[in-house]
Order: sequence, then structure tokens, then C-alpha cells
Amino acid sequence: MIIVTSNDIPGSRVEHTYGECFGLTVRSRNIGSNIGAGFKSMAGGELKGITSLLTDCRREALARLSAEAEALGANAVVAFRFETTEYGGTGIEVCAYGTAVRVVPAG
Repeated sequence: MIIVTSNDIPGSRVEHTYGECFGLTVRSRNIGSNIGAGFKSMAGGELKGITSLLTDCRREALARLSAEAEALGANAVVAFRFETTEYGGTGIEVCAYGTAVRVVPAG
């Protein structure tokens, strides 16, 4: 699966557009991350627990996006983006989205 943030893929042409596709995950922060984040907010510095959580969420959302695009018959996703939302300081939603397409070599 080719996934790009651009609207096209150099050397390829879009043969078919399947439409929008998504990969979504929502996770809660654990109590340790919440306590650690509270202390770090006073002292400053990276919130490593939250960085790890966001990294995992992005990977999962991207894998789900890829699976949904493939289920539609696509071999690529163009105009790919991430959107992240925090829920009440305890949860994080990550949405990966883009346009599912079938590309073929240009020529």
C-alpha cells in the first residue's frame, strides 16, 4: 500500500478513485501517564508516556486506514492526513484519513 500526503504519486496515474477511507483509534491514558504528566507540567520536559501513546495510536490508525483502503480495492491512499483529539484529559482519538485510489504506472 502506497500512502502519501500529496494528491498524486510521481510516476503513477490514478486509474480509479474509491473515495474517502479512515482508520480510527481511541485510547485512554493510564494512571501512571496522568500522574507523570502532572509532575512534568510543573517542571517542564517531554511527556514520554503520552508521546509513546500517540505513537502507538498513529501506527494503529495508519494500519486500519491501509486495511480499509485495501478492502475497497485500492493499492494507494493519496491526500493522507492525521487528526488528533483529546477527550477530557484522559483519552486520545487519532484518525488517519485520505482518498483510496488504484494507481498504475504512468505511461
